Amino acid sequence: MITETGVLCLCATPIGNLEDMTFRAVRMLKEADLIAAEDTRNSIRLLNHFDIHTPMTSYHEHNRIEKGHALVKKLLEGKNIVLITDAGMPGISDPGEDLVRMCHEAGITVTAVPGACACVTALAVSGQHTRRFCFEAFLPSDKKERAEVLSELAEETRTILLYEAPHRLKKTLAELLERLGDRRLSICRELTKRYETVWETTLQEACTLYESQEPKGEYVLVLEGKPREERIRKRQQDFQKMTPGEHMRLYEEQGMDRKTAMKQVAKDRGVSKREIYQALLLEE
Repeated sequence: MITETGVLCLCATPIGNLEDMTFRAVRMLKEADLIAAEDTRNSIRLLNHFDIHTPMTSYHEHNRIEKGHALVKKLLEGKNIVLITDAGMPGISDPGEDLVRMCHEAGITVTAVPGACACVTALAVSGQHTRRFCFEAFLPSDKKERAEVLSELAEETRTILLYEAPHRLKKTLAELLERLGDRRLSICRELTKRYETVWETTLQEACTLYESQEPKGEYVLVLEGKPREERIRKRQQDFQKMTPGEHMRLYEEQGMDRKTAMKQVAKDRGVSKREIYQALLLEE
């Protein structure tokens, strides 16, 4: 007998204010065969508040492989499972992404009940540019990997979103100031909660403030990207250190024909193709 597979539903939960729970989310949690929660001790309070009595199991960073296979097996047997995290949208900066991948590989349908998400909420209220942004979540704890990510962010022109815990905030702000230079910054704290604050400031001002004040609560940092004009100017400065001939060879070695390479070199250096052509003649 062929059993129809179940559905994995990613269900967003409030990031602070229980009134942000949707009617559909409550219904899906009540109708599911099983709820997989990041922390059952935390989630039981949510379920009790909405009178939800569906069986619950844990699924978190430390059991995601073993428990993931067990959940996929139940889904293949026809069970419908709802995945929830402690707060916000499952799969965003949490092990839910691994379970989603496993379900896709097994041919299991994955759906979602949208709702609260801290990074999007912070971006919306930050006052920063919202058309283009990148989400980095928590910076890596590994020193080498962290340095690599900070180097990448230093050149990022989109608005940057980061999560940070209070005990690491001072260090992170200092590193961002050192590696990225002073930038506009919106510090979003305790979003949707009683003491929610959104502070538009700069990296330098924030570092100065927290020298005398201890951070409290959970933070989302919304940081201005590097101005595109500045990035273009830096690239042009780097290219000026090369001769036009060296610049040409850089592109020709990448497979560009001479005409296309000359056009790109002229664009990089902010001059006409004729000037590049004449400079190349002088180098010969």
